Amino acid sequence: MDVSFLGGPQPQRGVGVVAPFDFALDRELWRWVPDNISLRLTRTPYVPVEVSLDLARLVSEHETLGEAVRALGVSEPEVIAYACTSGSFVGGPAGERAMCEAMTRAGEVPSLTTTGALVEALEDLGVGRIALVTPYTESVTRSLEEYLAEVGVAVTGRAFLGLTRDIWKVPYRSVMDMARQAVVGAADALFISCTNLPTYDVIPQLEAELGMPVVSANQVTMWAALRRLGAHAVGPYQALLLDPPPVQTAPPMTPIAPITPISPMTSVPAVPPIAPVTPISPGVPAQPVAPGPAPGPSVSPSSPVEGLSAAESVPTVESVAPASPVAPAGPGGPVPPSLPDDTEGWT
Repeated sequence: MDVSFLGGPQPQRGVGVVAPFDFALDRELWRWVPDNISLRLTRTPYVPVEVSLDLARLVSEHETLGEAVRALGVSEPEVIAYACTSGSFVGGPAGERAMCEAMTRAGEVPSLTTTGALVEALEDLGVGRIALVTPYTESVTRSLEEYLAEVGVAVTGRAFLGLTRDIWKVPYRSVMDMARQAVVGAADALFISCTNLPTYDVIPQLEAELGMPVVSANQVTMWAALRRLGAHAVGPYQALLLDPPPVQTAPPMTPIAPITPISPMTSVPAVPPIAPVTPISPGVPAQPVAPGPAPGPSVSPSSPVEGLSAAESVPTVESVAPASPVAPAGPGGPVPPSLPDDTEGWT
């Protein structure tokens, strides 16, 4: 079958993603991505270390990042995103900026990290106080709070699981329970940390229940990366992804021309009264007509018509029979004569 008429696949813009070796939520990242953009993922080399501050430092070394970015460069991404929260906050705000600079040098394209994207998202939402949920140990969670304090974001409440492995296996129910525990005090939003923690489907549920924006590590990473391309992340009922509605301004109204006043109506001349109708006098009974010859002359048989012989003379015209007397008029006018006797039996 010849499919050449299809013209081939549509052009795809690329987002390069560097993730830790244990990252297991590729499918979740894709859920925020529109159809005309492709993700090109790679992972840092494996190291036999559990989730901790030590692991965060290892997966964020500049040499490790440089190798990963150069590998992605073959697929020509337009932006590079480092998808790891702990790896991007472990060195503080200065360390995060240095990571972005190292990736940009290696790939010669704009670069960002999950923690940097979080700060950008909170600024976009106008949020300065957050409730915090993490799957980390207490020490890793405290390190994130310190980073946020340095950039001016206060943590009003927290909840964490204390996990050091298999974070991608945490069910949504556990995330929901932690969120309810963390939202205490005057928080403006909730942040769910760790790109290996599933969050896509719980975000709209928590926003509806808590009445505040809810952002997660994977969400802010994709939102910020797509923003660099002038694209929009997709996701239902997520406050971060909602564009402010445009202000509807009514078009200026065309001025209405002044109405020309109507001139007073000219009075109609009075109609002269109609003369009264003279009543018709009641009918007078008709007088019987005397028998006699019909009016008009009779033609004599001896008077030949000019041009005709005596034999061809016009016969004598008989006199008209006397008219039957007319019956007197009744109240409703003349009474018609009665039908002849031979009409008996008519209906």
